[in-house]
Amino acid sequence: MTLDFLSALILFALVSSGTPGPNNLMLMASGANYGFARSLPHMLGISVGFSGMIVLVGAGLLQVFDTYPITALLLKTVSVVYLSYLAWKIATAAPIKKESRHGTPMTFLQAAAFQWINPKAWAMALTALSVYAPSQTLVAFALVALVFGLVNLPAIAFWTLMGQQMARVLTNPLRLQIFNWSMAGLLMASLYPVLWPA
Repeated sequence: MTLDFLSALILFALVSSGTPGPNNLMLMASGANYGFARSLPHMLGISVGFSGMIVLVGAGLLQVFDTYPITALLLKTVSVVYLSYLAWKIATAAPIKKESRHGTPMTFLQAAAFQWINPKAWAMALTALSVYAPSQTLVAFALVALVFGLVNLPAIAFWTLMGQQMARVLTNPLRLQIFNWSMAGLLMASLYPVLWPA
């Protein structure tokens, strides 16, 4: 892989990881509701889970979709249902007091597993593999996954920090409720490409 090619991959990973999508919107809500430290497992789960997804998809999982087209429809249905459930949980999240131990952010394993039903993660993985791994070898897939793993974590950490900073403004229960409902609405809006593909 040439330096220009690697630079383009890094830029693609940065832009696609840093733009709004289900992961970033949920991290922003998590940062606002639970803080940065308690959201760390969620962030690590996204980064590690997505990198693993790239390798596994590149290694042949796409052939399953080609052989059994119903699996793609099943994945889409599960994605929509689960994202709707998460949007509802965000919208109805109760204010978390700093001294309270109640309320739990997404765990590492939940966040890693979520990548498999995240429509944006699938679009990112498919684009990255088709454009930046033309040799279609395991080494190429691993390199793409490594770049995403290194670039993704700082990009998504920004969203969590932004949410944590917003928590200073969201001390009023009404403002927090408006924020949570807004994040839930944006999360549902991120399903638009899945429900009405171009």
